[in-house]
Amino acid sequence: MFLKRNGEWLEIMIPTEWANQTVFHTLTTHLGVSKATIQKWNSASAIKRNNEKADVNHKVQPGDCLSLHLFKEEGYGVLPEKKTLSILYEDDHLLIVNKPAGIDTHPNQENQLGTLANVVAYHYQQHNIHIRVRHIHRLDKDTSGAIIFAKHDLSHSLLDQALQAKKIKRTYIALAEGNVSPSKGTIKKAIGKDRHHATRRRVSPNGQQAITHYQVEEYKPKTNLSTISLQLETGRTHQIRVHLSFIGHPLAGDLLYGGKTNIMKRQALHSAKVSLTHPLSNEKLTVEAPLPKDMLILM
Repeated sequence: MFLKRNGEWLEIMIPTEWANQTVFHTLTTHLGVSKATIQKWNSASAIKRNNEKADVNHKVQPGDCLSLHLFKEEGYGVLPEKKTLSILYEDDHLLIVNKPAGIDTHPNQENQLGTLANVVAYHYQQHNIHIRVRHIHRLDKDTSGAIIFAKHDLSHSLLDQALQAKKIKRTYIALAEGNVSPSKGTIKKAIGKDRHHATRRRVSPNGQQAITHYQVEEYKPKTNLSTISLQLETGRTHQIRVHLSFIGHPLAGDLLYGGKTNIMKRQALHSAKVSLTHPLSNEKLTVEAPLPKDMLILM
């Protein structure tokens, strides 16, 4: 599949093996576009075949150019805010940034400032990119590391699908109190809300399924901290924090779940790596976020 951006349009040159397939079939099968999205694009005349409005029921031929109006101007959806943004990867379709600890991923109320989304909007503004800020997943306020943003609605839809299908792998690095044993394992404990605390979660048989895989990378007796790498099969709120606290090894600095605050001023958790298939090019991407100083010092 040959893709090329041309202004506000993404052009797709039809290869021989796609001959005699309808436009609709081409978009759903080869690009993974949902039926609802195709209907929306069709209504907005956002699909062209050889520079003319496409009939989605017509068949394509080798050499045809199918164009999608993906890069149209939009409002940011949040207020731009001037701050430094640590970019790990960027192209026309997605952006991966390294979130610092201490800020929310996105605003929770209108015209709110101080979140990562505001800084992403400023980055777009400075580069004359007029698109909505679309985060694919979130991190807790005091968790640092890699977060993925989509740069148009097709990328957003495909990355959402990949996330739901567990095809986006996120590796976390944590500092847990004590010598975690066994050194490798899986924690399968459902997580639900704690009715005694508004923001806290807890292991609960009536909660949602939650599965965390972990591997101890190093234990330092001097600080009594274990460096652990973790991967999640599920994405429950505070999942790593709840699971490690449940097995008796809360994150360093995680006051909410029993950690000691004299070690760190926040929970020692970092989204260190994301691995995914690029939603348009199908290239395998592995993007790493360097560890923050407060964790490196303890490691």
